[in-house]
Amino acid sequence: MNPTLHAARLGLSRGWTEFKHALVNPQEIGFTVVLSVAVVVVMYFQRDATLPGTSISLATATLPSVLGMLTAFNGLLGAVGSMAVEREDGTLLRAKALPQGMVGYLVGRIVSVSLTTVISVLVVLAAGLVLLPSVARTGPGGWLTLVWVLVLGLVGTLPLGAIIGAVSNSPQTAAGMSMLAVGGLTAISGIFYPLSALAGWLQALAHVFPLYWLGLGMRSALSPAGPSAEIGGSWHTLETVGVLGAWAVAGLLLAPPILRKMARRESGSLMQMRRDRALQRIG
Repeated sequence: MNPTLHAARLGLSRGWTEFKHALVNPQEIGFTVVLSVAVVVVMYFQRDATLPGTSISLATATLPSVLGMLTAFNGLLGAVGSMAVEREDGTLLRAKALPQGMVGYLVGRIVSVSLTTVISVLVVLAAGLVLLPSVARTGPGGWLTLVWVLVLGLVGTLPLGAIIGAVSNSPQTAAGMSMLAVGGLTAISGIFYPLSALAGWLQALAHVFPLYWLGLGMRSALSPAGPSAEIGGSWHTLETVGVLGAWAVAGLLLAPPILRKMARRESGSLMQMRRDRALQRIG
């Protein structure tokens, strides 16, 4: 069997095992649960408010964009956090010793974080089905769109998170960099208000990154208001596929060599030094 394919197959098994362990470990899945519950609470209080001049509830208008944000948050931050921690605990050092170990590690990380993100999205969607009648009226085409946007969004953000985690010196640095990146992109990506309200150069910047397209794709799947508030009055489906697909391909091509380069610099002495620094921070 091809070594890369064999490593990817082992990564699939590893990712499934890690996901099952995370489900019974509150510390590993706590962030996802808290974020999902917070979104549900916001939806509950928004359900009776309506958009000015329409009968569409504020929660219905906000839900699709928030699902895009959840996908990016869980995908990016989940990969960043685990990567930074596993540099310190020796997981990456052990993966380095295996043939195509970085490929298997990356596949496993994509699988485990993706499954956790899917659980988060399902929790919020289940609440939407109960609280928002329009969500229950979504047709097969809308659900199919939601699935492919979710898949492309995860594959586009997870390798990026792995790269950030690989180049960071500590979990604290990785968390800070990723939170800054996601927070800044959320502010300019039309998640909570129409992108057309921003300056032209900010709109152009938002179009480069996957978060805007994640929100747009989710709105095209679930929004009952239609695309009239979007730039150009269109859902831009082909562009959504193209940009998210480009980020996915670029991430999958760039992440393995970056991880391998990082792994070549790893050693037992470096790992012990990072552990000592972590213990000093705790102490």
